[in-house]
Amino acid sequence: MAILASAALYAKPLLGFNTHLSQPPVASAGVAYYRKGDARYEELRKGFNKRIDKFPQVIAYCTSTLGVSEAVQYAGATKLPVAIKSGGHCMEGFSCNDGGIVINLSGLNKAALLHGETLVTGPGATLANLYELLLPKGRIIPGGSCAGVGIGGLTLGGGYGVLGRKFGLTCDSLQEVTMVDGQGNIISSANDQELLWACRGGGNGNFGIITSMTFKTHPAPATLQSYRFKSFRVNTERARNILQPWFAAVGKLPPACFSAYVLNGKTVYILLTNAETEDAAVADMVRRLSQISDKTTQTKPQALAAALKVFYGRQEPLYFKNASAGLYTNFDQIALCIDKAIEVVLATPGMIYQVNTLGGNIQRLEFEAASAFPHRTYPYFSELQTYWETPKQAPRLLERFQQVQSIFAGQGISAQYRNYPDINFSNWEAAYFGNNYQRLQQVKNKYDPDNTFRSEQSIRNSH
Repeated sequence: MAILASAALYAKPLLGFNTHLSQPPVASAGVAYYRKGDARYEELRKGFNKRIDKFPQVIAYCTSTLGVSEAVQYAGATKLPVAIKSGGHCMEGFSCNDGGIVINLSGLNKAALLHGETLVTGPGATLANLYELLLPKGRIIPGGSCAGVGIGGLTLGGGYGVLGRKFGLTCDSLQEVTMVDGQGNIISSANDQELLWACRGGGNGNFGIITSMTFKTHPAPATLQSYRFKSFRVNTERARNILQPWFAAVGKLPPACFSAYVLNGKTVYILLTNAETEDAAVADMVRRLSQISDKTTQTKPQALAAALKVFYGRQEPLYFKNASAGLYTNFDQIALCIDKAIEVVLATPGMIYQVNTLGGNIQRLEFEAASAFPHRTYPYFSELQTYWETPKQAPRLLERFQQVQSIFAGQGISAQYRNYPDINFSNWEAAYFGNNYQRLQQVKNKYDPDNTFRSEQSIRNSH
């Protein structure tokens, strides 16, 4: 069972604030309010992406479910739109807004492992926090690799990483949530399985604010081994001639393995990880990938905690635009357009094109039936990344970024991963949510009929 504020479950606490915007609300148990000029406003306003610069009217820093409920009621009384921030890593800045209220959940970060196998955590706990809690006890949930990502946003959009093919998406391990709805009511998914279905991959910032999450954990693999394959000074033809056989090879990956193809500058980098002991299938995979690469290196099997830290990434805010560039069934889907995309990437320093493996146990039928994540039939997920150092570099790189996205769209690539949004996707409803969008709208209607929780690409109410 999730940890709930049981005495107040399903009830609204009494409002204790002045709703006149000229006066900020008064801090109370579980929530503190900040406006421009106040201490911590800038700290709480900023996210991981320095490209995004939004200025909310009010920031509510919450440390309890009751505090979140009060903040939502304040937003309703003042007609302020609500954005929800846990880790602040949303690639398009949907976790902040201009002129509204941001409900900051980074203080809801406590986590505990109950009965040796059930994780109960607040949405503000980061992956690094959770791995440090779980791994010494021999347990794991299949999360991502970026250390500072909050578990809330990661899970609600799906959540994949190097262990996803072995255990499923992060959302597949989610068992229960506590949520504050658009009226400030405190809800448990134990009483609504449709809400749990929606929270398993239906996106964040849509129906309410998740304040507690209960996960099934899994026995942690003892080790993780990595293999790296590099090819240097590639041109368009060589990059394609590595990508196509990579698709063919990793289509037969064992579930304990993950792979990624990365075109960064004029270097192609292939990563292969294995969470079990090497067997004939893995050895054959290493042989096949070595044949198409210039250099092969490998680590010894490392303890999982140490191996995951290699992928933690940079922790400080950066200027960047990253986004989903399509989910694929096979190489044939991009065969007619990939040369054009590669040409742009090769001509644009700071741009990276990456394709990752999904598949494995992510495709289990019971996971598909129990979750709103709509793209399980696709075994490959691609992403486009662009980084820069100064704001003046942004316009050219963003233009090139959109050029690549248009190339894929022109080829009919339409399925996209909600956790890697792009503000320029024209048909984002179908791209992110597929055939589940109308069903998700019904959850929206039930819990947020006034559209209190909204962003540029949040689920809309149906009327």
